[in-house]
Amino acid sequence: QSQLVESGGGLVQPGGSLTLSCTSSGFTLGGYAIGWFRQAPGKEREAISCIASSGADGTTFYADSVKGRFTISRDSDKNTVSLQMNSLSSDDTAVYYCALPLLPCSMWNYGPPTFDSWGQGTQVTVSS
Repeated sequence: QSQLVESGGGLVQPGGSLTLSCTSSGFTLGGYAIGWFRQAPGKEREAISCIASSGADGTTFYADSVKGRFTISRDSDKNTVSLQMNSLSSDDTAVYYCALPLLPCSMWNYGPPTFDSWGQGTQVTVSS
């Protein structure tokens, strides 16, 4: 019933950066943990990041494939969760989705997460 919307994708050169944004007009994102996953052709869906609900312990999760390059954050005034992506390579080419995880971020280290809902996705293409 609520709508998650991803934006910020596009074409970027290898080594470049993009910042993706997740927002919703149907509810306040701060009350929920928010995750990001990506889907590339020929590859399995990959959960890449998570941030705990606002006011919680601030727990974040990063997949090994993006750790040290991606940063997830919140902006409560804008009702957004952002994913800053640096040092991008062709391996990062995928459709990126933000989503409501069924389990808190602290559980993501223990197994693949599943999601209640997600948006339409935003395409990230890393190519020269």
